[in-house]
Amino acid sequence: MLAGRSCNEDAVVVRVPAGRALVQTVDILAPVVNDGYSFGRIAACNALSDVYAMGGEPWSAMTIACFPEDLAENRPEVLQDIMRGSLETMIEAGCVSAGGHTVRDADMKFGLAVTGLVDPDHIAANSGLRPGQRLLLTKPLGTGILSTGVKAHWEGADEAEELIRRWAGRLNRAGGQAISLFGLSAATDITGFGLGGHAMEMARASKVTVCLDIHSLPIMDHVLDYASDGLVPGGSINNKLYASCRVRWHTEKDDDLENVLFDAQTSGGLLLAVEPEKVADVAAFLEEAGDLAREVGHVLPMGEAPLYII
Repeated sequence: MLAGRSCNEDAVVVRVPAGRALVQTVDILAPVVNDGYSFGRIAACNALSDVYAMGGEPWSAMTIACFPEDLAENRPEVLQDIMRGSLETMIEAGCVSAGGHTVRDADMKFGLAVTGLVDPDHIAANSGLRPGQRLLLTKPLGTGILSTGVKAHWEGADEAEELIRRWAGRLNRAGGQAISLFGLSAATDITGFGLGGHAMEMARASKVTVCLDIHSLPIMDHVLDYASDGLVPGGSINNKLYASCRVRWHTEKDDDLENVLFDAQTSGGLLLAVEPEKVADVAAFLEEAGDLAREVGHVLPMGEAPLYII
């Protein structure tokens, strides 16, 4: 897939296929699970997701690893496991590992700088929403809240961690393929701003209003219980506070569901804007690949606020 040659340990020369454009993105995160392999896999899925969200295909990636010096000296297998999880995920995605960079750091962090390929005439964008479109979500919500419960060793933490591994460690490949196959005009991956924040971002870019059905949200087990117990990360709370003046509730507000709506996700699913006549076909394609295809809302002409909750 990659045509080129290595110039030194930090640079690779590549030739871009004719008729294709580059998608470039970078993402790095702190551990959300307790084993290195799963963390490496989740970090890779998280970084690759931006390429899929535009309808592209990952092409090459460079690793960014920040690692405590004492851990590197005393437990080098941890970094080895992280790298192995990341590399196997890149191979699964058809993406070439093109080197990387390591940094001594007091706190462990890991991620990828990714280059992808996309058809420049068929790109899904934040600004591509149109009134009448339906919104499909491809993964359940709650990784931020679950990871807070895992760190606190809360009841059900082992099951919560396994849910994070299952969903955050899953590539958004099928969603990216659906964008290309069905000609979808708008999509985003759900990450740090939460579903509500990313939906609002799309609405403002597209000059429309997004309407989300709060009771249709797919939510992982334990999430609502943890939210009720106050296990909501600071980033999720900040999302909710920032968005509050731009949201209109057309149903009774539920504090726990609101926390889920704005929960900062790690390697969340794609939010796909689909024309009504294509919903059944897109949903069948996603479900055949093992993804969710939950309809969580629709697009309206621009109203008094970018985001309505019903």
